[in-house]
Amino acid sequence: MNRTCIVKPSQEGRRLSAFLHHDMGISSSQIRSAKWAGRILVNGKPETVACYLRTGDLVEFVLPQAEPVYEVHPREMPLSIPYRDDYMLIIDKPAGLATSSSLNHPDDALENALFSALGCPADYVFRPVNRLDKGTSGLMCAALDPVTQHTLQSMLHTPEFEREYLAVTDGIPEKDRGVIDLPIAKAEGPTLRREIRPDGKPSVTNYEVLEARRGRALVKLKLETGRTHQIRVHLSALGTPVFGDFMYGRESEELPGRFALHSAFLTLRHPDSGEKMTFSSPLPEDLRRLLD
Repeated sequence: MNRTCIVKPSQEGRRLSAFLHHDMGISSSQIRSAKWAGRILVNGKPETVACYLRTGDLVEFVLPQAEPVYEVHPREMPLSIPYRDDYMLIIDKPAGLATSSSLNHPDDALENALFSALGCPADYVFRPVNRLDKGTSGLMCAALDPVTQHTLQSMLHTPEFEREYLAVTDGIPEKDRGVIDLPIAKAEGPTLRREIRPDGKPSVTNYEVLEARRGRALVKLKLETGRTHQIRVHLSALGTPVFGDFMYGRESEELPGRFALHSAFLTLRHPDSGEKMTFSSPLPEDLRRLLD
């Protein structure tokens, strides 16, 4: 779907390039690509980005015909999509499902399941805004065009796009609430593992213990940064790893194919209307049983 916007009186005299970037959220690289292809229109006609706009002008950014990088295979499976419009999807990902297809998961990832759920469109391209580990369940967002993806990703880790998680920990944190501010770096060698290290990237996680029993705790976590495995690494550093986490704690037969981490709340500002939207997903029953 193309992006259109009508110039308001307060935007009179603005240069088209600035309008596209600041008012329509289109990246500089996308503008450069589109201007040579004649995909930037003002009042239905191709226009140079150096022109100046007038009140009432209709600016249209024509999206390129996207082609998948590789062939995506459909995967028929139940998939919960709490919200969908012309710009984005909110998906409630089940645990045990990788987000994107890969060499290890060529046809059994969320990417494949969404391809089937959308009816296997010929121009399908998977555009996740945020990602979840294979063992994590819950809410994530995917865009339906590259401009929306860029707009939403620019909001990540700001008040415009906030995520909160629920985790069941193996052990109970000493403090009921706190801030984990520890830098995270990739471990040496060919591994996905991350570790706390002074030369790592700044990483901040806020946590609050909601309940505790059976030597376990239900913890709510809010991210200020988005490092790979951040919650898992930070909770492990507290001495209370995510229950069932094979990499940073102990694998458990109580949770086959997953660990006890769930993306429970997602708040974002809609990329087109600007409306603040909030979505929630309840704690899965298999995680609730760990406490009950």
